[in-house]
Amino acid sequence: MFSVPRLLPVSGQHGFTLVELLVVMAIAALMMTAVPSLFSASFPGLEMKSAARQTAAILRLARESAIRQGAETELLVDLDAHRLDLRGYRSLKLPKRLTVQLDAASREMLDDQRGVIRFFPDGSSTGGRILLANGDHGFQIGVIWLTGRIDLATWEGP
Repeated sequence: MFSVPRLLPVSGQHGFTLVELLVVMAIAALMMTAVPSLFSASFPGLEMKSAARQTAAILRLARESAIRQGAETELLVDLDAHRLDLRGYRSLKLPKRLTVQLDAASREMLDDQRGVIRFFPDGSSTGGRILLANGDHGFQIGVIWLTGRIDLATWEGP
């Protein structure tokens, strides 16, 4: 008769303890919360580009809403709060590290920190431009008053 060899040694540790697994899971959880913020801080251009695209998207949504509902739609731009508000839909919070500027018709400025870009049922608008910048470069999102078209372009400062 032959004997079956043992595959595992009799003495010594096999595997991990529960405490070791919990420590590894805690470290992984910390890394998952810390790494995204470090990543966005390392690539401010990506954050700015994303904010510019989201700004253009909310402007397009405002225009489409005015056309679809057959009523004026206003997008409130709050420079102090770094926020764009489209009533009845959503708000867009812009990163605090970006400089936000609004060029709009004087009658559309509520005060020196808040203004409105208004869209009409025929697709036209009051026009305007939102600038998102980080230093001497950024993105400008323009709204053509006659057609309501939204243009996204890079911007280089003076």
